[in-house]
Amino acid sequence: MQSLDWEEKKTMEFKGTLIVVKNCNKALKFYQDMFGFELIRDNDGNMELSGNLYLQEEKYWERFTGRRVIPQSHQTELYFEESEIDSFVKKLETLYPDTEYVNHLMTHSWGQRVVRFYDPDGK
Repeated sequence: MQSLDWEEKKTMEFKGTLIVVKNCNKALKFYQDMFGFELIRDNDGNMELSGNLYLQEEKYWERFTGRRVIPQSHQTELYFEESEIDSFVKKLETLYPDTEYVNHLMTHSWGQRVVRFYDPDGK
């Protein structure tokens, strides 16, 4: 029986998470300010950041896929852990006072403190 190439390679390499944004430069500033991501590559509306995060401008994503972006679709979230969450929230409130929250800082029954919010694009 002849083996197919796709049968030989069982796993595909996961490269990271892509976020569709209205403006890569604005999104880059937010992710740098709040999470310390660094720009690795800028391909005019497509950015690769440290931490395997990718930004792609909405106009390109919609043209490539033929679909519309649905802001605040509540299907995905980026998950980070922060030991100094009070300081993080204060920084967020100071640098980005118009942030829209999914939930403000709260404590789950098991003790984990969390805050959920949208980035400037509503993602």
